[in-house]
Amino acid sequence: TDERKMERQLIADYENTVAELLETLTEDNHDLAVKIASIPEQIRGYGHVKEEHIEKARTCEEDLLGAWRSTTGTRAAA
Repeated sequence: TDERKMERQLIADYENTVAELLETLTEDNHDLAVKIASIPEQIRGYGHVKEEHIEKARTCEEDLLGAWRSTTGTRAAA
């Protein structure tokens, strides 16, 4: 189903995000890394409820990853 495809994509995206965090993780940015890595915990529910949570989580992730990248000097993966 489309929902399962989306869930599999979320897993792949999470793995890529964690890999990016690990590449530039330091003691100074550890707390921010934990916040970013914890974002999927916000995704709950089924159907339209889950879709709403995913959108909120993506917005939060964009903001936090923007902060991460500005402090580490990295850019988004292509």
